[in-house]
Amino acid sequence: MKNKTLLITGGTGSFGKAVLNRFLNTGEFQEIRIFSRDEKKQDDLRKNLNNPKVKFYIGDVRDYRSVERVVRGVDYIFHAAALKQVPSCEFFPIEAVKTNVLGAENVLEAAIQNKVQNVVILSTDKAVYPINAMGLSKAMMEKTMIAMSRGVSEPVMCGTRYGNVMASRGSVIPLFVDQIKSGKPITITDPNMTRFMMTLEDAVELVWYAFQNGNPGDMFVQKAPAATIEILAKALLELYDADNEIKIIGTRHGEKLYETLVNREEMVKAEDLGGYYRIPADNRDLNYERYFSEGEEDMEKVQEYHSHNTRRLDVEGTKELLLKLEFIRKDLGVGR
Repeated sequence: MKNKTLLITGGTGSFGKAVLNRFLNTGEFQEIRIFSRDEKKQDDLRKNLNNPKVKFYIGDVRDYRSVERVVRGVDYIFHAAALKQVPSCEFFPIEAVKTNVLGAENVLEAAIQNKVQNVVILSTDKAVYPINAMGLSKAMMEKTMIAMSRGVSEPVMCGTRYGNVMASRGSVIPLFVDQIKSGKPITITDPNMTRFMMTLEDAVELVWYAFQNGNPGDMFVQKAPAATIEILAKALLELYDADNEIKIIGTRHGEKLYETLVNREEMVKAEDLGGYYRIPADNRDLNYERYFSEGEEDMEKVQEYHSHNTRRLDVEGTKELLLKLEFIRKDLGVGR
């Protein structure tokens, strides 16, 4: 792949920066293109990197023409551009549809027209049994990818689905750290609420695994530990040697008690690959008789994979995972 070009949509976000850190100095790609609509973030990243291998393109996944231009000459695409803030999507659901669904369709269509070799889309646990607009739009993005992958040999379109990325933009960890450092109470919604815990490096490795192993329409999930919000707060308090009050404020609109990465219907056909699940696409044609006459005998025996039944972290385990974050290590002044 040394002579290949990788495109990252939404490349100025947390995931895009992690991909750059992963690949810039390893020689996998001849060129990495960053596509986003935020010129300030692009300018900051350009100055910070100062690397001629990285090329920057201003545009929006909602605009097919700008997508088509940046895809020309690209071999591989990691599609990370998204509206992902739950409250924002709740108040502006059509905006979520425009970016997360129609924007993904634009990227996939441009990839088909320009004979891109591989496309990996990034989804979320909120797309499983969705109860908010962000999750609904991501679920539709997954369905769009699977539908467009049918009967297409190139590009190979597949997807990844992962839970909370620790310390990414909008996550709760930076909020808790700010509250600790300012002496304010740590505000948690429900002490028993669980969330999967993944680092950005884990997210990049999941996408890379899907890129290397995906078949058309596959979805990949990385097995990940989970922690309760209360355990996460206590772990941060111990790391910062603080005694802030923990204040329970109640569940916010659109939040679940736990998040699901693989639903029960998918678990029936999911392939256990050790550290990952592969969820193959349903490639039946539009023959309604098959849908009504064929059932899943084992459905009742299967349980979905969610943050309540995965490996649960205690305070010490959560602290160990938190110390893998560069953000936390720098803040605490500790090495790796």
